[in-house]
Amino acid sequence: MNHEIDQLSALLGQKLLAKNWTVTCAESCTGGGIGYAITSISGSSTWFKQAYITYSNEAKQQLLGVSAQTLNDFGAVSEQTVLEMAAGAAKLAQAQLAVAVSGIAGPDGGSAEKPVGTVWFGFYVDGKVTALKQLFKGNRQQVREKSIEFCLSKVLKMI
Repeated sequence: MNHEIDQLSALLGQKLLAKNWTVTCAESCTGGGIGYAITSISGSSTWFKQAYITYSNEAKQQLLGVSAQTLNDFGAVSEQTVLEMAAGAAKLAQAQLAVAVSGIAGPDGGSAEKPVGTVWFGFYVDGKVTALKQLFKGNRQQVREKSIEFCLSKVLKMI
């Protein structure tokens, strides 16, 4: 992990401790990278209890309760899917904060509608769920790292 991600993770921990909140993650294209960044911080077990790596559509449905209809109508990389992922993770973990990520890190899998680098983020913050889309440039590793950094940075602004 890069230094910026470490700093963002530490700051997230400080903010969550001050609020007496916990965070959970529902990750697809980042493959657990956000959870890894968070647990790199000493003491994170106080504010981070569990996470979900739901790479397949089946895992999104079985573990997080994403509806088959959502996946069929909008696809895994969509606003609707990350909203359901974030809400499902928050409910399961009984967390006040949840982040969800689903995207196309590449080099394959992109389309004209959803090119490589398209990443959707879902945020559950104390009962409210929102989503954002980003398009990152770079190779697979760069897209994943930029996604982790963006997610942590954005969620800090939301709390």
